[in-house]
Amino acid sequence: MFHVKHGEAPQPPPAAAAVFGDRLSVATEYAAILAGAGIERGLIGPGEVDRLWDRHILNSAAIGELMSADERIADVGSGAGLPGIPLALARPDTSVVLVEPLLRRADFLSEAAELLGLSVTVIRGRAEERTVREAAGEIDVVTSRAVAALDKLTRWCLPLLRPGGRMLAMKGERAADEVQEHRRAMSSLGAVDVRVMECGVTYLTPPVTVVVAVKGSRPVGAGGRTGSPPRKPARTQDRRAARPDGPTRRSK
Repeated sequence: MFHVKHGEAPQPPPAAAAVFGDRLSVATEYAAILAGAGIERGLIGPGEVDRLWDRHILNSAAIGELMSADERIADVGSGAGLPGIPLALARPDTSVVLVEPLLRRADFLSEAAELLGLSVTVIRGRAEERTVREAAGEIDVVTSRAVAALDKLTRWCLPLLRPGGRMLAMKGERAADEVQEHRRAMSSLGAVDVRVMECGVTYLTPPVTVVVAVKGSRPVGAGGRTGSPPRKPARTQDRRAARPDGPTRRSK
C-alpha cells in the first residue's frame, strides 16, 4: 500500500452540497487526493486544480442523472477515477466497477477507494478483454470520459453490457458531429437509439454533453436486424442529434 498524498484543493461550490448530500465531505477529500497524488502521479495536470470541481468532479457526477437505483456501472478507462468515483459518491444506490489497464492507475484507484471508504470494484485490464467481462459481470451502464472515438468505444464497451444496457460517453461540443461520423459503425456493432443529451444543466456552465447508446438485443450480422429494446424515460434535457491482464481488486 502506498501513501496517497493530499493537496490543497479549492472549496466545493454550493451546487456540490445538493449533488453529494451527506457525502460532500468525502467528495472534498477526493478533491484533495486529486490535487495531491493525482498531480504527483501524472493523473491530472497542475493547471486543473482550480477547476477540479466544475470541470472534473461535478462534471462527472452529473451523469448520475441518467442512472437508476440498483444499476451496475462500469467506468472504462477510469484513470484518476473520473467519472467513476464521483458517480459512486453521488449515487450510492448503484454499484460501480472501475476498469483501468495501467497498473499505476489501478493501484491509485484501489488506494483512493479504500481511503474514501467506497465499496467499488477495481479491475485491471481492458474493456475488450474476456477476463474483464467475466470479472465485471452483467453491466447496466458503461461510462467513459475522454477515452476514444465513438466507433472504438462502441466496439469496446457494448460487449460489457446486458441487452438494453446503455453506453454513456462524455463528449464535448462536437458530440453531434461525432455521432454523425460514426453512426453507421455504431449501428453495425449493435448500438441503437443513439442520442446526444445534456446533464447538470442547472448548475454547470456549460452542461455536460453525453452520447447515449443502447445495446440492441443482438448485433447486426448475428442472425437478423439489430433489436431495439424499449427506451427508458430520460430525466435530463434531451438534445436529439441526428490496456495487459491483471488481478481483480475490490476496495471496501
